[in-house]
Amino acid sequence: MARIAGIDLPKDKRGVIGLTYIYGIGPTTAEKILNGSGVSLDTKVMDWNDDELSAIRNYINTTLKVEGALRSEVQLNIKRLMDIGCYRGIRHRSGLPLRGQRTKNNSRTRKGKRKTIANKKIATK
Repeated sequence: MARIAGIDLPKDKRGVIGLTYIYGIGPTTAEKILNGSGVSLDTKVMDWNDDELSAIRNYINTTLKVEGALRSEVQLNIKRLMDIGCYRGIRHRSGLPLRGQRTKNNSRTRKGKRKTIANKKIATK
């Protein structure tokens, strides 16, 4: 079982795909990691030997910010936006989309479940 940055990598997948299970590593970065540490891209995670595994770990620890450190940095960036009161920070604070999407019909992911408002009764004369 390969364990890198506190994540158990799936052993039946290719190395490039397995590394993407770590937060902060996508397909391109995974390819750079394997090339930088001298491991074949087609080798499965279960076929990595101890030397290759330690080379990959060293490469990730020295050059990248992943998992907890990256998550905390992202949260601090969002908190900074909210503290300075910029447009994006205000949208974060109110739970609305921040990149120009319209909110009349969609954006249910950001706004949450619909809150139904009952119709007002018409006053009789």
